[in-house]
Amino acid sequence: MGYRTVAAEQRGAKTKKKLEINPLHADTVRLIYRLALEGDGTTGQMGVKNIVSYLNSRRIFNRDSGRWGIGQVHRILTRRTYMDEHEFNKRSKTKELKPKTEVVVVPVPPIIDHETFDAVQKLLKARNPKVMPARVISGPTMLTGLIHCAKCGGAMTIRTGKGGRYRYYACSMKARQGPTACEGMAVPMQKLDDLVADHLEKQLLQPERLETILTAVLDRREECSKRHREHIAELNKRATESELRLKRLYAAIEAGVVNLDDPALKNRIDGLKAIRDQARADADRAQAMLQNSGQKAVTPRMLRKFAATARERIRLEGGGYRRDHLRALAQRVEVAEGEVRIMRSKSRLL
Repeated sequence: MGYRTVAAEQRGAKTKKKLEINPLHADTVRLIYRLALEGDGTTGQMGVKNIVSYLNSRRIFNRDSGRWGIGQVHRILTRRTYMDEHEFNKRSKTKELKPKTEVVVVPVPPIIDHETFDAVQKLLKARNPKVMPARVISGPTMLTGLIHCAKCGGAMTIRTGKGGRYRYYACSMKARQGPTACEGMAVPMQKLDDLVADHLEKQLLQPERLETILTAVLDRREECSKRHREHIAELNKRATESELRLKRLYAAIEAGVVNLDDPALKNRIDGLKAIRDQARADADRAQAMLQNSGQKAVTPRMLRKFAATARERIRLEGGGYRRDHLRALAQRVEVAEGEVRIMRSKSRLL
């Protein structure tokens, strides 16, 4: 997915081949990585299952013009080929894995940069149920898995009162082992979530910080613009070629050259239609991305719009957007008497 085999050179009777980027599917690969790291702008980072649902619900097909499965998406998110390291000679003729010493790594054009690939691997590792429970990863609670009691260091978990009308973060050590383990404390969940969200807004949405972030993003987009234009041209070419082949097939049917009873005919027509439609859809998507990346400089209006959108999404119910941003910035949130500490690595306060 994302590559195709082309002839590189002729060596006697043998043709040496190489992999080149196939623009028909390369943007889909980039989309999958973007959904894993950023989400669709409203959900926060997506897990493999949610990415599958996203692609299938929007009729973004796989290489075989079919629906996606969890295994397919996971393989794309873990395949080192996409960052320029294609492993060759991995299996014997009996399909058994060979020793790593016999595996050959062949350089190929990258679709994903190393930084993006490494970030996704960290996410997948963190989302592994053996490392962290699924309810912590995908649950709607903003601070689950991050919040700790400053008195004993134990995790704080959700407790409810009045038949579920009130929700609190409470010390789990006290709940499990009683007051002898920790005096404990309980904090209203909504109050603490809002407090932390307010802090995120003040730290992240300052004009100076936003300008730095957006300038870096725009510089990166500018570097990608040429590549997008090349992809669009290739996609349009692929769609045109498929359309021409369809027309030739239809002409052959009208002329009676092709047998309508041939079972392979329908598959051939359906395949060409799928390739044509997928290429057009991918070209439209790439063109929209290219147009959106046309801004060359950060303006005060852009900063205001970005800040307003970010504030709105940080306040989205369900916690997905702000939860993912908090986890990207903080490793631990400690609740003490009269204060909340949000810490990064080396216990550095935000």
